[in-house]
Amino acid sequence: MKSALILGGTQFVGKRLVQLLLDEGVEVTIATRGMTLDPFGNQISRLKINRENAETLKSAFKDKKWDVVFDQTCYSSQEALDSLEALTGKVKKYVFTSSQAVYDFGANHSEESFNPLDFEPIVKTRRDYIGYVGYQEAKRAAEAILFQNAAIPVTAVRFPIIIGKDDYTNRLRFHVEHVKEGKPMFIEHPNYRYSFIDSGEAASFLYSIAKSDYQGPINPGSAEDISLSELIGLVEDHLGTKAKLSTDGDTSPYNLPGSWSVNTDLVQSLGCTFTSLDRLLKNLIMHYS
Repeated sequence: MKSALILGGTQFVGKRLVQLLLDEGVEVTIATRGMTLDPFGNQISRLKINRENAETLKSAFKDKKWDVVFDQTCYSSQEALDSLEALTGKVKKYVFTSSQAVYDFGANHSEESFNPLDFEPIVKTRRDYIGYVGYQEAKRAAEAILFQNAAIPVTAVRFPIIIGKDDYTNRLRFHVEHVKEGKPMFIEHPNYRYSFIDSGEAASFLYSIAKSDYQGPINPGSAEDISLSELIGLVEDHLGTKAKLSTDGDTSPYNLPGSWSVNTDLVQSLGCTFTSLDRLLKNLIMHYS
């Protein structure tokens, strides 16, 4: 891989991916709305696009080519279709940042739990997808558009919950700070199970899977999953204090209507390894506390 286009690249995992590619000597171009500053100066090229306006993509990508495109900002079937059309003949591989949200709620989902080749997408804009259900349909439909129509290899990286010291969502920090400060919190289903991945390892995986011959959907992340009850236990053990759980407390940002975890046997069979979840969480709990 000598050149890469990143749709996104100015936040969280995207910034990590840009830096990793630069460190590896890859020529990087990012395509964004141009509203968020990045720290890369003249090390990268920048294109201005609006994912909700297909003509901006066609104009920005005209007369350009890259080895790989990393699509991190696609939130609708229309955007997937527009990107695929605008990049026809301009890239050799499409790496799509998808989500474990393509699966129904439940634990230990393998890649076969959702087959994008069997899904009939309805072309919609991102404004047509509302809430979590809309997000789920958007990711499913985007995968279906790409896998059913692309003439190049496509990989859909179905990330679990991404955490790290640079996690701007502060969802894990919420739990640590509430226990530390003695604030009550509400966890409706403490035994539901969740999967996670480190933000740095997420970026590294995107790079490694782009260099590989793999195509299709894949679940990266720590091999283990954990319940919210077990997560709170780790926080309590580190801080030496008990959490205050109450129906009147602040609602946990991990409160979901079901378990949200994936099976990582496939990615492990490819030789990819990730930090154990226990170590990852303990390190971040120590950082936040």
